[in-house]
Amino acid sequence: MGDDLQYHVDGDLVPASEATVNVRDRGFMYGDAAFETLRVYGGVPFEWAAHAARLRRTCETLGFADALPPAADLRERVAETVAANDLADAYAKLSVTRGVQPGKLTPGEEVDPTVVVYVSPLPRAGVDGERVWDGPARVATVDAESVPDSAVPADAKTHNYLDGILARLRIRGTDYDEALRRDAEGYLTEGATSNVFFVEDGRLLTPTEELPLLPGVTRTLVLELAGEADLPVETGRYGPERLREADEVFVTNSTWEIRPVERVDETAFDVGPVTRRLQRLYDERVEACY
Repeated sequence: MGDDLQYHVDGDLVPASEATVNVRDRGFMYGDAAFETLRVYGGVPFEWAAHAARLRRTCETLGFADALPPAADLRERVAETVAANDLADAYAKLSVTRGVQPGKLTPGEEVDPTVVVYVSPLPRAGVDGERVWDGPARVATVDAESVPDSAVPADAKTHNYLDGILARLRIRGTDYDEALRRDAEGYLTEGATSNVFFVEDGRLLTPTEELPLLPGVTRTLVLELAGEADLPVETGRYGPERLREADEVFVTNSTWEIRPVERVDETAFDVGPVTRRLQRLYDERVEACY
């Protein structure tokens, strides 16, 4: 697949090779746009309500939530795109920009949003499924700081991902899969495209949402599953040394789901029982889509 795929652009399905947006679109010009990355299992967008709610919150932060199509409309566009490509299991990205406006930094009040859905095939997930990654991750703590909330709200998932790109540039040319960032005080926040968890003495720990991090949909689900399993959970502020001294480490996002970590900087880890248990619970939740 590739150019044979069809994408959804402003209400129409078009071949990938013909899928374009206006060069004056503010999503292109300024990163003035919201997006969600989600998994589709058995034709069903996973955790759709959570993704739709976060998309709306981002659009509220950007000031054009009133122009956002209803969640049911957006979900149908995702479903149409998946079906048009004869897919059951897929990666999907839904983007909503402020649309085309005069080339001024200050946004106009009238908003005609650009809505784009693109998809790509992924293997079946769940209990009998396949992982999209080749093996446990290798992660590095890098000197790229997370943007403070006072500058750009961390819970807004916008097209401006320069902080993540700069973090990933720190590990380009290495064998690391992910770059972990810190705040101005040196506390771990998140990966460039993931949230981070670790285990100490059977307790599950993850950085608090009081830090500048994007609380991922998968992160939230993992915390929910841990609660249902009566697994002790703690959120807080942790330095990199705390991570390196942990019993288990894993990272999460919608594409990777729960990916174990086998190395943090130069410290090696085994895939432990807590990680495996949460993976099983997650896979069982996915099975409900089939």
